[in-house]
Amino acid sequence: MEALIPTYNRLPVAFARGEGAWLYDEQGHAYLDGVAGIAVCGLGHSHPAIACVVAEQAQTLVHTSNLYRVPLQERLAERLCAAAGMSAAFFCNSGAEANEAAIKLARRHAAALGVGAPQIVVADGAFHGRTLGALAATGNPAAHEGFAPLLEGFRRVPYGDADAVAAIDDDAVCAVLVEPIQGEGGVRIPPADYLARLRRICDERGWLLMLDEVQTGMGRTGTLFAFEQAGIRPDVLILAKALGNGLPIGACLAAAGCAGTLGPGSHGTTYGGNPLAARAALAVLDTLEREDVPAAAERAGEALRARLSEKLAGVEGVREIRGRGLMTGIELAGDASALPRRALDAGLLINVTAGNVVRLVPPLILDDDEIGQLADGVADLVRRHLAGA
Repeated sequence: MEALIPTYNRLPVAFARGEGAWLYDEQGHAYLDGVAGIAVCGLGHSHPAIACVVAEQAQTLVHTSNLYRVPLQERLAERLCAAAGMSAAFFCNSGAEANEAAIKLARRHAAALGVGAPQIVVADGAFHGRTLGALAATGNPAAHEGFAPLLEGFRRVPYGDADAVAAIDDDAVCAVLVEPIQGEGGVRIPPADYLARLRRICDERGWLLMLDEVQTGMGRTGTLFAFEQAGIRPDVLILAKALGNGLPIGACLAAAGCAGTLGPGSHGTTYGGNPLAARAALAVLDTLEREDVPAAAERAGEALRARLSEKLAGVEGVREIRGRGLMTGIELAGDASALPRRALDAGLLINVTAGNVVRLVPPLILDDDEIGQLADGVADLVRRHLAGA
């Protein structure tokens, strides 16, 4: 790997193929996937419906650029906007880019209202991406190290604390940007009324409510979008990860009141929403609806956490098992960074975030046996890790 800039601490495995919730390395060893490409492969690996349309589209038309109409992109925008109650979409290639589009949209919206130096309220512990704008919105000091000066214009408050947002008295604030559940921040779930309270605050003050659903969207938490569970609708919705089931695509959706904020020349992308990525995303939407995947993810997540709770009951050092849908965090009392390597040796793929939280974001298509295998395997690893074995 000497030819690669060393920006990742990679585990010593290379995968040759995948099927459903399983990955197979170059020697043919099987691994139960509890990571799904970091919540990307929601429909699992090599899903036939996705593979078929991607192969067909690759033989037809891959890319033309946004200098021209892209009918598949237009269809995808219509589908997503109808599902989310939004007005228009901008497509890009990743969650960080979608967040950058949202930040620019909020600033341009504020400028139209005469706000000269707009502020966006963001949360401690948030993760919105590693590009400079998204990084400035991210609430992880370690991620900021070495990249100063960061982009200005962000005001940070504790996550889940609507009172802290309500206490802000500043005419320069134009928007609130939060995740419905913090993923990289440790699968942190806010109070049940958090999003509804933020919606009321934004309505009262004329601020945009911008929800980063890069990780929680596309069925991960039991509904197509996590905000549906709060009974509200944002002004801006940010999507990526599972939208393309592995094909790079992100989206910034805007409601009617701000959808016209960005015009020709104000933002753009070369690859975003090209025919291949848009076709894949349409197939993802079709499959999520046809197979009622979000509801299945909700049931699977409940079963997974119930089994984990049973297997880890009374284990000293397990602080909390929490989650929604197939997004689960196991918070441990101490450092858990060694667990992904130990899991790999046991034929499991897991992730640790925030230093001490085992994050499980497996494909949404786990069957009962796979739920049991994942829960039992992770519980055994956690037990042995906490026992010092």
